[in-house]
Formats: sequence, C-alpha cells, structure tokens
Amino acid sequence: MTARAADLDRRTLIGGGLALGGASVLYVAQEGVTRLAGLPGGERRFTGSHEVASYDPAEMPTVIWLDDTRPTDTEAGTWPLVIYGRQTSIASLRRQARPVVASLDCTGGWWSAQSRDAVSLYELVTAREGRSLRVRSETGYDRLFSYDDLEGLYLAVGYNGEPLRSGHGAPVRLIVPGRRGFWWVKWVTSIEADERPAWLQPPLPLT
Repeated sequence: MTARAADLDRRTLIGGGLALGGASVLYVAQEGVTRLAGLPGGERRFTGSHEVASYDPAEMPTVIWLDDTRPTDTEAGTWPLVIYGRQTSIASLRRQARPVVASLDCTGGWWSAQSRDAVSLYELVTAREGRSLRVRSETGYDRLFSYDDLEGLYLAVGYNGEPLRSGHGAPVRLIVPGRRGFWWVKWVTSIEADERPAWLQPPLPLT
C-alpha cells in the first residue's frame, strides 16, 4: 500500500510544527542561560541591539548615517539654528533644557541610554502650518514628523550639564525616544513646516 497524499501532508505539517516548537524552546533556553550568566547579549533589546556605554557619553560610539559627513565647524555661538523662521541660539536652549533620559538604538547593532539636556519641541514649535514638520541637518539629511509627534521630540544640547560632542551631533541634535537612531537628526540647523505628510517619506532614509 502507498501512503495517501493527505497523510504525507499531515506528517509534514506535524513534523514542521515539532521542529519549530523545538527551536523556540532552544532559543528561550539559550536566552535564559545568556542572561543568567551575564554573557554578552544578556542586555540585548527587542531589536537585537546590545547595550554600550549607557550613562557614559564619553564612551558612547559616534556613527553617521550612510553618506553623511560630520560638519567641520560646530561652534555653538555661531550655529545657524532657525525654528519656523525664528533664529534660535544654542545658549537659549541650554537655559531651557532639562534632563531627558532616552535610549538611542542604532541600526548598527548597539543601544545606549543617556540623560541629555534637552528642550521639548512642543515648547518651541507653536505654529501648525503645513502637513508636517521637517527637521534638517547641516549635512542636508532630514526627517519629517507629524505634529502629533511634537510632545515626543526634543532638541538636545548636552548631557549632564556638558555640551554635546561633535560626533554626537553638537551643538544641537534631535532625540526621539522610542525610535531608531536614524530618526535622531544630528547637527540640526532648521525646523520648518512642510506640505508633505510624514508618512510619505521612505521608512528608512535612502542616503
């Protein structure tokens, strides 16, 4: 007698389910051992990133998105920051800043929690022009945000009373708690209204 096709399909399905279940059990067991033993990976986030230099900004990595280039002049006193047509000084932001704890989760595979001195964009952007707001870097890099996001967007000018480092976006960068690192625009020079809805941009910047 030959096995019926339905029996073979049933056996294949059951075998696949058992293999998947076994792999899941093995993964959970491995994760448990890793965390209990304190091995690298025990501090891994849901994104798969590993913790690096939390609350130690001097040791936090500096990375740049794709073909971006770090500006050569990041002098705070002459930085050209314009928010909805209004020239804004870094000194004024420092006076308004308060500690904001957030974790930068880099697509390069690491994350780092830091307490930054920052000001909420909800306090700085009073207009609701256009369909979104555009945060632009000195490098030309930019990201669009919905006005509904305002309360979760901050301009950071330092950490623990010290100015930001150049590689971390000095003198002013955007921090966006809960979003990956490419949303955290460095070297911000302008925040302005845009007629494009935020959802129209690529989910990942192309350059």
